[in-house]
Amino acid sequence: MKFSEKWLREWANPASDTQTLVDQITMAGLEVDGFEPVAGEFSGVIVGEVLKVEPHPDADKLRVCQVAGGAEVVQVVCGAPNVREGLKVPFATVGAVLPGDFRIKAAKLRGQPSNGMLCAEAELGLSESNEGLMELPADATVGQDLADYLGLNDVTIDVDLTPNRADCLSIRGLAREVGVLNGLNVCEPAIEPVPATHQDVVSVALEAPAACPRYLGRIVRNVDLSAPTPLWMVEKLRRSGVRSIDAAVDVTNYVMLELGQPLHAFDRAEIEGGIVVRMAQPEEELVLLDGQTVKLTADTLVIADHSKALAIAGVMGGEHSGVSEKTRDIVLESAWFEPIALAGKARHYSLHTDASHRFERGVDYQLARTAMERATRLLLDITGGEPGEIVEAISEAHLPKAPQVTVRAGRLNAVLGMDIERERVDDILAGLGLEIISREGEAWTVRGPSYRPDISIEEDLIEEVGRVYGYNNLPVTQPTGSLTMRPKAEALRPVAAVQNYFVSCGYQEAITYSFVDPKIQEILDPQREGIALANPISADLAVMRTTLWSGLVKTLGYNQNRQQSRVRLFETGLRFVREGDRIDQQPMLAGIVAGSQLSENWANGRRDADFYDVKGELESLFQLLGVNIRFAAGSHPALHPGQTAQLFLEDQPVGWLGAMHPLVQKKLDVDGTILMFELFLNPILSGYVPNFKEFSKFPEVRRDLAIIIGNEIAFADVDRVVRNNAGNRLTALRAFDVYEGEKLGEGKRSLALSLFWQHPERTLNDDEVHELFDGVVSALQKELEATLRS
Repeated sequence: MKFSEKWLREWANPASDTQTLVDQITMAGLEVDGFEPVAGEFSGVIVGEVLKVEPHPDADKLRVCQVAGGAEVVQVVCGAPNVREGLKVPFATVGAVLPGDFRIKAAKLRGQPSNGMLCAEAELGLSESNEGLMELPADATVGQDLADYLGLNDVTIDVDLTPNRADCLSIRGLAREVGVLNGLNVCEPAIEPVPATHQDVVSVALEAPAACPRYLGRIVRNVDLSAPTPLWMVEKLRRSGVRSIDAAVDVTNYVMLELGQPLHAFDRAEIEGGIVVRMAQPEEELVLLDGQTVKLTADTLVIADHSKALAIAGVMGGEHSGVSEKTRDIVLESAWFEPIALAGKARHYSLHTDASHRFERGVDYQLARTAMERATRLLLDITGGEPGEIVEAISEAHLPKAPQVTVRAGRLNAVLGMDIERERVDDILAGLGLEIISREGEAWTVRGPSYRPDISIEEDLIEEVGRVYGYNNLPVTQPTGSLTMRPKAEALRPVAAVQNYFVSCGYQEAITYSFVDPKIQEILDPQREGIALANPISADLAVMRTTLWSGLVKTLGYNQNRQQSRVRLFETGLRFVREGDRIDQQPMLAGIVAGSQLSENWANGRRDADFYDVKGELESLFQLLGVNIRFAAGSHPALHPGQTAQLFLEDQPVGWLGAMHPLVQKKLDVDGTILMFELFLNPILSGYVPNFKEFSKFPEVRRDLAIIIGNEIAFADVDRVVRNNAGNRLTALRAFDVYEGEKLGEGKRSLALSLFWQHPERTLNDDEVHELFDGVVSALQKELEATLRS
């Protein structure tokens, strides 16, 4: 939020300079992004009056003006379209220096002498407007220094507020903060009720009281919206980053900046019947003030009359019901909207307004009537008119109730690290507008004001006391306490071990959003329904991921679109799966591989990575982690039916590995052979405790075996049968040849194995080895119907 320092000092004026004030506000938790002068640096510019305007004899677009600027009348040549007799403008005299060190000299323009320059706002650094001369009020004193007349000895301060401090989105809120920080009373303007002068009222009906429990409306008749907004108001708006439009809009913006209550003005002639606060009807359309037509959704709160929608509540008004110079009667609106009901609505329609910014964060629910009276008085002073009675529709049951919060002195002192005097705490709580209900023993029970909905628990009060007391005033103490190492199972491997392994294999670690595109997720994981977000950042980040593949595939496509053909990515993170009424967050490991197995160089030919390359990398990982993972043929909707393996730890499924299904690949528009894997992270990190085992000094015995088995039998089954029957002296089992051919018969293949035995304390004799070898052969014949190949 931007605001004028002078405006703030009208409410609370501490005895400190600008830098000290800015530092104080920042240390109180209201971070100041910066401050800058309200105008460029210039000198020699005064209030001038155009006395006479004549056409330039040699230039159609120039005018020769006689300008009064003090002691004498001088001639100035000007090309501004709005120059006219009687106009009062900023006049840069000869010798003046404008922003950018631009010096004004006497000159001739097309043969006519020009002694000075009439200035636009942009030329003085007041704004970017350069459409014509800056017009000053008719009562401006000719010859007065312009900087003194406009009060330009001021700075604009830009405060970046956290979402919980909506109470400081106004001069009033900021003044309360400055007041309590400096022990000052806040000088608020007197706001008196404006008596009605006619009986014309607008009816108000609350059809959605949960979203809008309070709505006030007032008819002001016979206003003159062609009346200019006073310069003091225009300047305060400008220094707050708001452009002056017309008197009605300027007044509502001014009150919003001053008090923090957004207001809106409707043209009474465009309202059919009364005001109805309701939810939008299906397919209802509204043309907004910015000219765009939006199709309203059923969860959007609207302000309507008896036939149509007039505005998106708390966001933006409609074009047809807005005020203009022709408007004679207006309806002022002041309301309180439930923040949750409005959260995300402006963003849904690609809008962001000052009103939505405030209503989404929470406006003072007791402020609406005060703001209405303030706006009415200002409007009458500028445009004239006849105010009516304020009509208020209210649902007390749906208005917030300020909670009672208790803070204990012991807890306060423990968190802040010092003992703050009880009287000082009393002063801070009272200065913050908190009602002290009781002070029993070493505890305070308070009720927060209506403008501080963020104060709801003890920690909130401790924070308030700490920041007002001053974080710089808290003592610096070294933490004390005995620290012990947290116990950790030795068999549990750190995630970093997995990450380091994949990096060593040439993978890049990816970190993708937990929010993913629902269309991509539906293709990759159709069996699970994604958890939809209430307020998504965008349409392609609308659901929580049920698989890490959703983000990795999108990253793969992004890289391939930029001529990166070799992509190897892995990611560790959470997936989110609905389990009944709760959301289960499961740590996962996933990866995706595309392109060549090895990076291009002179020694390696180009060969794309295949299923067995990735399978081998996973097997090496499992060996490093000390877990025995079994691969078995499986079926997954996102994977190729002939190149899919399901991974098991004992009999527990722990993941998938496979090539992307061709139809899925076509839908996702990615190229080449795509290998993917995804594993549950926790099971594979629970490995074994390393232990020492002495090498055997005795010779190793090898026996080779060639068997014929069915094509449907996996090597994992052969490995299991061999190891279960080869005894505990088996040290290795290797497959060194696979053969398929007509000689073996249809559906058969030959598998050649090497078995290695070794005893740690002696040499194995032939009888022992033959017995173990024969046991293996018998088991293969019995369990897998294998036959020996001759």
